[in-house]
Amino acid sequence: MPEAKNGSESGTAKPRRRQARGERRIAQLLEAAANVFCTTGYSGASTNSIAREAGVSPGTLYQFFPNKEAIAVELGDHLLTRWRATYGQAFTPAHLELPLDQLLDAVLDPLIQFNFENPAFGVLMHGPDIPGQVTREHDALHSSMLTRVEEVLAGYLPATPEPDITRVAHTVFAVFKAGMDLILAAEPAERDAYTTELKAVLFRYLDPLVGDC
Repeated sequence: MPEAKNGSESGTAKPRRRQARGERRIAQLLEAAANVFCTTGYSGASTNSIAREAGVSPGTLYQFFPNKEAIAVELGDHLLTRWRATYGQAFTPAHLELPLDQLLDAVLDPLIQFNFENPAFGVLMHGPDIPGQVTREHDALHSSMLTRVEEVLAGYLPATPEPDITRVAHTVFAVFKAGMDLILAAEPAERDAYTTELKAVLFRYLDPLVGDC
């Protein structure tokens, strides 16, 4: 009986080890895909280039992903999950009680930092020929974030008509996206300066609206 018990324990341990190795391999392939997508763009990437970046054979890659699209969908899901967590931490009730200049720091800094740490996010969310599932999930997240900004503005400006709130929220979003493009494209030594400029633009736009609230 003891031998049978040991055999059972061994039988359950091996699949766990295989599963852990598989998860590490998937993480390795996703990291390689992110690097390749940033270098060549999604359209210019191939499963062979991703396998080469990961240091594995194409056959090993195909054990986990049938094609490049499946890799992009998996990577997009991971990045969107992290992005949801990041903007959830940015829009906390405590942050919304801060003065406007401090509020902009508290909200924008983690969002900007996320884009620095995950350059593949911009490639997958905004590049051409991206799998439809990724763009649909991104569009849904974008819509939820826009709604959140509208809710925050409505709390500051309860007497403002809803169409005006929506227009201000869309403007804030457009300014943030344009500023984010400038920051990411800037030389490292200039990024802080561009970040400061983005915050200044948003402050000067929002302060006349909410500064006294």
